[in-house]
Amino acid sequence: MARDDLVLIEGRVVEVLAGGHFQVEGPKGMKLTAKLAGKLRRKHIRVVLGDYVTVGVSPYDPSHGLITYRGKDPSLHTSDSLES
Repeated sequence: MARDDLVLIEGRVVEVLAGGHFQVEGPKGMKLTAKLAGKLRRKHIRVVLGDYVTVGVSPYDPSHGLITYRGKDPSLHTSDSLES
């Protein structure tokens, strides 16, 4: 499946599994297993417990996905901090 066909979901890493897999909790408590995309592995991007990530999920099997982006805590990006 091409990367353009993936549905992007934002979630938080809740468990680090063996073999470079991660348990990610998405919206509404949905849990899925995800692994690092090739570019993240190649650039040695570290994903640890509690990181907020963007996961590309296949519409045919929503229980597995690829971590395509490691983001920052969304609570740090509030409009209150931008006003000062």
